[in-house]
Amino acid sequence: MELKAKILQHFDGKVVRKDLTKLVKGNAVVPTYVLEYLLGQHCASSDDEIVKQGVETVKGIIKKHFVHRDEAESVKHDILTNGNHRIIDKVSAKLNDKKGTYEAEFSNLGLKKVTIGNEIVKTHKKLLTSGVWCIINMGYVGGDDNTGSPWIIETLKPIQISHVDLEEFKSLRSHFSKDEWIDLLMQSIGLNPEQFNFRGKLIQLSRMVAFCENNYNLIELGPKGTGKSHIFSEMSPHGMLISGGEVTQAKLFVNNSNGQIGLVGYWDNVAFDEFAGISKKVDKNLVDTMKNYMANKTFSRGSTPYGATASFSFVGNTIHSVSFMLKHSDLFEALPKAYYDTAFLDRIHCYLPGWEVQKLRNELFTDGYGFIVDYLAEVLKELRKDDFSHIYSKYFELSESITTRDRTGILKTFSGLCKIMFPHGECSKEEAKQILDFALEGRRRVKNQLVIMDETFGEVDFSYTSLDDKKTISILTLEEKQYPALCKVTEGRDAEVDVKYIESLTIPNEKKNSELLSGKHLVVEENAKGISYEKLFVPYIKGASQVTVLDPYIRQFYQVKNFMEFIQMLLKNKQEGEDIELKLITKYDEFRETETEERLEQLKESIDGSGILFEYAFDQAQSFHARSIETNTGWKICMDRGLDIFQPYDFKNPFNLANNIQEERFCKAFEVTYLKDVE
Repeated sequence: MELKAKILQHFDGKVVRKDLTKLVKGNAVVPTYVLEYLLGQHCASSDDEIVKQGVETVKGIIKKHFVHRDEAESVKHDILTNGNHRIIDKVSAKLNDKKGTYEAEFSNLGLKKVTIGNEIVKTHKKLLTSGVWCIINMGYVGGDDNTGSPWIIETLKPIQISHVDLEEFKSLRSHFSKDEWIDLLMQSIGLNPEQFNFRGKLIQLSRMVAFCENNYNLIELGPKGTGKSHIFSEMSPHGMLISGGEVTQAKLFVNNSNGQIGLVGYWDNVAFDEFAGISKKVDKNLVDTMKNYMANKTFSRGSTPYGATASFSFVGNTIHSVSFMLKHSDLFEALPKAYYDTAFLDRIHCYLPGWEVQKLRNELFTDGYGFIVDYLAEVLKELRKDDFSHIYSKYFELSESITTRDRTGILKTFSGLCKIMFPHGECSKEEAKQILDFALEGRRRVKNQLVIMDETFGEVDFSYTSLDDKKTISILTLEEKQYPALCKVTEGRDAEVDVKYIESLTIPNEKKNSELLSGKHLVVEENAKGISYEKLFVPYIKGASQVTVLDPYIRQFYQVKNFMEFIQMLLKNKQEGEDIELKLITKYDEFRETETEERLEQLKESIDGSGILFEYAFDQAQSFHARSIETNTGWKICMDRGLDIFQPYDFKNPFNLANNIQEERFCKAFEVTYLKDVE
């Protein structure tokens, strides 16, 4: 059964087509979860006609009830004329301590000091923070009394569902494979899973951990335009996104003047946007309070202690490339001075590598079915009560050298990802390993920087032992494997597993054939950069006058484009005055022989006279799967992915570096073996 059918069969009424928000949003400045709340009531169906009617209904609701700031006076007129009117707006409340009553403020309508009932505030305490999106019945009562506002809040309902059946959610998870479930989650956050590899999906899902794990501290730094803050602003009514420069102790923790609890007392996650910026001024007392809260889950102002479960998520932009930071500073270099504090940073449980995330473009978004986001948000909130941190322990044992704080970070990341990916609590050894590896890497990335910043931090062996075969596995970050010469922390390390990783990414270049060893095996991990056909193949192809490529998957446009880049590499490196005979043996998709042949003929015509004598043939045998490159100099290069080693990139953008430089592309995971015919 295809994924769409399975989603609709098991979660009918709880999922919605993710492209619908674009159809109904218009110019309304409103979070996705607000729109999907409405879509979920009217469009949670696979019936095209019902969806079509539902979209029109939601458009009508937005048009009639959503308050645009430039139309606020018109809305007030409707309330005045009709006596009452239903609106959708963001509402916050404050205590008027002189009157002993609460007063509401409307973000778009522009009304302030509107009396709001104590019972409403008591029921919906988040109104006392930075505001909640609500559906409100507003009334107007005129008269000569000028002591109060003539505007009346008749009813108020926050936009979020009231209840989810967590046990049903957990039981339905068993109907999906791991990959199917992850793809459903990716679609739920609006992304097209086909455009991401497993590691890329894991990074995206890790942003959700703060919503299902109490007191979880996450940081993600990377280039602009990768959607770092999207989940925190759009995907849950239980999270608050604030600008890093707007934070005060009173706003975040407690206001001493009136005793009002701040954001951490009401929200499951507080995300700090634009957290980086060396020149930003930050109150050191605020940082000290944050340090205490992040370590102890408590804070105090005056003599009264407070406890809270809110998680912190810090997102910001880096200035330099990863290689520059590794060589000249560290991966926290972009932070304000007050936060560039080892005691503060040691409280971070996981550092997500934002530089591995693709910049957002149209094809990354999905039109498939995903959970209605406020339904998913409620599930994640309920999962905060569970603890999945020790599921791995039936398969693995963490190294005893891992410190308490490191262990806490690892286990909280592991627990959160398990709740997201395996809410029913069942995962295989290999599945647990994938999450544990990622959790170890996320905490190791933090610890590596601390070791660089302060030599009193000792290095830790981020490893674990498999209980069944007693094999010990050490974990490095991807940047350590990719730039071993630049990593200060790993200098001089002699652990066998580390050397194996480092050697696996040492690509021979500019070597003589006599120095190349047969049997060399190259392993490249997901999201690695710095790889090109030239680095992979030129040392082994130089001097060859005949090259044969066996690859059954040179069919689609991007695959033929890859093959064209292989030809460009041959052309660039062939000896002057010599030709190279190039033969491709491939397959065509059923019913698409003409389409594939037309592409290859077009390619052949374009290189005519270049010195590359190109021919191709089709082998439709069912047994044809292996991919390799063979030369008349005796080399055979075996590739598990053939030439298809790069992740999707924006090849339509002429100004995209990845479009012009292979080394700037993210790689898929692949392996290459180089074999030499001794005869």
